[in-house]
Amino acid sequence: MTSPAASLAADPHAPGAAFSARRGVVASFDDQVGAGLLTDSASGEAWYFHCTRIADGSRTIAVGATVAYRAEPGPTGLEAVAVAAIPG
Repeated sequence: MTSPAASLAADPHAPGAAFSARRGVVASFDDQVGAGLLTDSASGEAWYFHCTRIADGSRTIAVGATVAYRAEPGPTGLEAVAVAAIPG
């Protein structure tokens, strides 16, 4: 039997999947604008994030950093939130 979490991970578009933890890589980040894009490791989708959504409060993150994040509704659709760099 497949666990609910495994089902969500298998289908990132399943109901409830938007709010589950995901992994990706920061593709771009503009310090002056305070926004960036990350690429989801599983789906390859690009996700917008604002610097206020970086989990450690630093408001900056390195391009190329592997991150954990969630997708939640934002002003213009789903966006990455709780963006946290994964050490390593």
